Formats: sequence, structure tokens, C-alpha cells
Amino acid sequence: MTVAARTLTDQEQRERRAWFRARWERGVAFNRRCRIRVTRWEADGVEIVLPYAESLSAHEDVFHGGVISALIDTAGAGAVIAGHDFTKGSRLSTVSMSVQYLAPARGREAVAYARCVRRGGRVHFADVDVRADGRICARGQVVVTISGERPGVGDPIEPLDEE
Repeated sequence: MTVAARTLTDQEQRERRAWFRARWERGVAFNRRCRIRVTRWEADGVEIVLPYAESLSAHEDVFHGGVISALIDTAGAGAVIAGHDFTKGSRLSTVSMSVQYLAPARGREAVAYARCVRRGGRVHFADVDVRADGRICARGQVVVTISGERPGVGDPIEPLDEE
């Protein structure tokens, strides 16, 4: 027997998108620790800023490549969920990711620009460009799957600690 997905109102869809935006900054411990900021969260794409910190560096004033790949994963998944139809589920997992490093990521911050380029039934694709110091330093593609319900969707998210 197949169970039909629950229909969500437009307001419920907006509330889920807003909850996931807050979760990306404050509800994911890694993102909180890296101090990422979501500066754009729209159905057609997201922008996520990662401020430089010595703890995220490979060499003085250069972001570690693994941190840049994590930013690509975070932004790509965000681009998918920001415009997602939540009647199709809310449990998101990265399936694969490819990263091309084009230049050292130097500067005060790295900014990821991501957009969902294909929405499927369960599998979705996003393209991501990362800029640092005004120039592109990395490019990636993120493939995610969304199915089932993520526990805790809609639960309160703690505010960021002021440092």
C-alpha cells in the first residue's frame, strides 16, 4: 500500500524554507563553528559567506581546500532545499560532489553562489561557484537526495552566541 504525501499549504512551505535557512546558519554545529552567514536564500539560488579564520587555513591567509569543499557542499545543498517542494520530503543527504580548485582561496571571506540546476523526484543537482578576494577560486557540483521526513523540522533553533 502506498501512503500519499501530506499536502502543505503555501504558508507551510514558506515556513519550512525559513526554518531550513535558520538551520543552515545556527542549527548545524559545523556551520555555526565556521561562522557561515546566509546572505541570500531564494528558490533560484543561495549565497553563503564564510569568514576567514586561522583555524580554517592551509597556509597563512589561505583557506584550506577541505573547508572550501565543505562550503560548496553546504551551499549546493542549500540551493536545493531553498526552493524545494516539501511535500516530497525533508531529509536531505549529499550523494556526490565534485570540486575543481581554480586558485588559492585568499582573503577575508569566501563567498559561495549556488543554484539548483535540476530538480528530480528524489535526486537534485546544484552548481556552485566560490569567490575569494573578488575572483573565482573553486567550482563544484553537488548531488543530493531528498526523501522521507527529517526529524525535528520546525523545532526552535537556538540563536547564535554573540562573540
